[in-house]
Amino acid sequence: MARLPRLTLPGYPHHVIQRGNNRQAIFATVADYRALLDLLEENAKKFEVAVHAYVLMSNHFHLLATPQTADGLPKMMQAVGRSYVRYFNDIQKRTGTLWEGRYKSTLIQSDRYLLTCMAYIDLNPVRAGLVALPQDYPWSSHLHYLGIRSDRLITPHALYWELGNTPFAREAAYAEMVRSGINTVQQTALTNAALQGWALGEPDFVAELQKRTERRVSKTGAGRPLSVNKKVVK
Repeated sequence: MARLPRLTLPGYPHHVIQRGNNRQAIFATVADYRALLDLLEENAKKFEVAVHAYVLMSNHFHLLATPQTADGLPKMMQAVGRSYVRYFNDIQKRTGTLWEGRYKSTLIQSDRYLLTCMAYIDLNPVRAGLVALPQDYPWSSHLHYLGIRSDRLITPHALYWELGNTPFAREAAYAEMVRSGINTVQQTALTNAALQGWALGEPDFVAELQKRTERRVSKTGAGRPLSVNKKVVK
């Protein structure tokens, strides 16, 4: 069966996962983390992608981002991926691939999963046993949302602004949400949706999303993707 194209639509938040080949490390020094962040910042602006959250782990990274154009996210990821591999190979005196194939991603329903996905991303280092608290990990957007540092890569989503009327109120509300954590059902849903490429949201959201693309957006029976111009007969 042919591989489905990535599910990418402008105006929707996308959860993105990029892994190192064979789970190998993609960072060797502090400078490497900074280099990738610089590339993300540069290309997010260039290709009109709003990055809401990120975490850089030793052998993979996560992004939560909303592209403003149909090809903004793929172009950003391609540019970042190629530039970083050239940089890393040159520094490490190595050749060959660094990434485990193409990045994985999917769309998520904002009002249902966006803040949960941000917490999921922030809590990655805790789940991996690297730190006891997400604020102890330097390579994520969590400190930006706590007001501890300003991260030029980050563009907060409108739902974050709704957490409070002042910066302090928003920071406190977000910190409490992350402290409360997410359950295993939410964690599994976010991981599997991104890795498998199926849209994550309520049935009405998924159904409405399907009208905007001929690419199948949910795991249904075998057959052709739903058409934007044809009704589905069950």
